Amino acid sequence: MRALDRIEYRLAVSPQDRERIFHLRYQAYLREGAIAPKDDERFTDPVDELPNCFIFGVYADGELAGAIRLNISVPGLPPIPTASVFPDTVLPQIEAGRVLVDPTRFVADTHWSRELPELAYLTLRLPWLAMEHFNADIMLAAVRPEHYPFYRRLWGNTVVSPPRLYPGLAKPVMLSQLDYAKAAPRVEALYPFFRARADERAAIFGTSGMMWLPAVAGTSLTRPALL
Repeated sequence: MRALDRIEYRLAVSPQDRERIFHLRYQAYLREGAIAPKDDERFTDPVDELPNCFIFGVYADGELAGAIRLNISVPGLPPIPTASVFPDTVLPQIEAGRVLVDPTRFVADTHWSRELPELAYLTLRLPWLAMEHFNADIMLAAVRPEHYPFYRRLWGNTVVSPPRLYPGLAKPVMLSQLDYAKAAPRVEALYPFFRARADERAAIFGTSGMMWLPAVAGTSLTRPALL
């Protein structure tokens, strides 16, 4: 996919990068009627501060075009956000030892959505790469019902829970998920750009897999400098 050459994935670490993403989120969610107007024009929540949370900006030709948040389930760390809404479905999988990737706050700039029609696919490449990098088993998708067909076509997601209210949002979301090991051969045959070399994944997420997470490494919450 040629559009991939125009894309850069950046982990949002600096306050400036994070604030730009929080503002982009606000614009996107307000446009969809999912949140009420706010004077500060930013959309964030406590999940953004969790140690098992990655916030990524997706840059096209150097400009912020989209963003997504990824939470990885790790024993001993705060639960992933979707577990608070669908505990009956999510928590048993975590307790069974499965590693889950929970993508949320998937947004796009309106200009770049028109300029780069592949933007949605390129943004969702991040949780797909996270699945392999963190040796994860299940990817969740807590999305509005009208958005579910996209995920079914793209990855083959199956519905595991009907719509429920999600904290901070005006519209309910349903939960779907996929089994990565079963889905990967078909998805990567259909969409080869979802594949990534180990060095690309390391540049995006870090070289040590989950070893930066304190529950695994027995260290502080400091992330490695590469991130």
